[in-house]
Formats: sequence, structure tokens, C-alpha cells
Amino acid sequence: MRTLLVSALVAASLTIGGCGLRPLYANGSKGAVATVLADIDVAPIEGHSGWLVRNALRDRFVATEGGRGQGKRLRLDVRLEDSITGFGVRADDAVTRERRTLRARYQLVDAASGEVLLDATAAADAGIDVVGSEYATIAAESSALERLASGVADQIVARLAVFADRGGAAPAAAPATTPPSP
Repeated sequence: MRTLLVSALVAASLTIGGCGLRPLYANGSKGAVATVLADIDVAPIEGHSGWLVRNALRDRFVATEGGRGQGKRLRLDVRLEDSITGFGVRADDAVTRERRTLRARYQLVDAASGEVLLDATAAADAGIDVVGSEYATIAAESSALERLASGVADQIVARLAVFADRGGAAPAAAPATTPPSP
């Protein structure tokens, strides 16, 4: 029975290898994805939520580039929309539950030419219980924002990694020159 299981696993691994799957971060810090992510500079983002998202993005980019943080070829512009909506209303019109939503529209821009290479969105939301203590509710809203900022940053980095893996934002190759003919 065990040899049958091992044989089945070996056969399955051989078929998976032929399907074209490969690691997104192949070749580590020398790979195409890490190279593109290392070239990204995150532009300042407005507001407290912007500060949280920008720091989360920069932390992730530094982790992919071995701590260098030298991105200058590409710029990431992010605009955020942060909203809190109350629902779960009691008979006395008091809100008992809130939903905090953080939406980001981001553009990857070639710093030299100003060309937009990628225009996409990311979003995350969290539910918050509204309790009798105003301090506790404010603390819950604040910690929800921190989690949302981290989640949005993860989505942005994942999308940028896929974009880079598919050949987007690759450094332009120098034009080939042909020697003059005699």
C-alpha cells in the first residue's frame, strides 16, 4: 500500500512539473520580480491611513531587496479612500456595529518618462463592534485600520510581483547597434 502511495505521488509530481508552474520569486534577490520591486519608490500618501500603507509597502519592498531600499526607476502613486459605515442599529437608533473599508487606487509609473505602467485597485474591510466605552470603540477602529493597511499593502505587492513576473516594468534593453559596413 505504501509503495502504491509513493508511486502515485511521484507520478503526480512529474505531471505538475510539466504544467508550467514556477515560483514567483525564483532566483531570490537576483530574480526578475525582486529586481523590479527593488526599483520602486513609494510616493507619500495623504493622511494617517496613507502613512500606515506607505510604511507597510516600504517594509515589504525592503524585505524583497535585501534591505537596500534604493528604488528610484519606478514610482508607486497611491490614493486611499477610508470610510466607516455604521449598521446594526438598535431600537434607540444606537449603532452597534461598524464596517471600516480601506480602498486604494494605485499606479506604477516610470519615473523617467511619466508613463503609467500599471493602474489597479486594492481593498479590504473589517467589522468593528461598537461598545459602551468610546475609548474602546476608537481603539478598535484604530487597530482595524492598521490591519487593513497591512492587507492592502499585501495585495498591492502581490499584484506588482505578478506584473513584474509577466515581464512588466522590466528595464528597457539598450538598443542594438550595428557596426558600420566597410
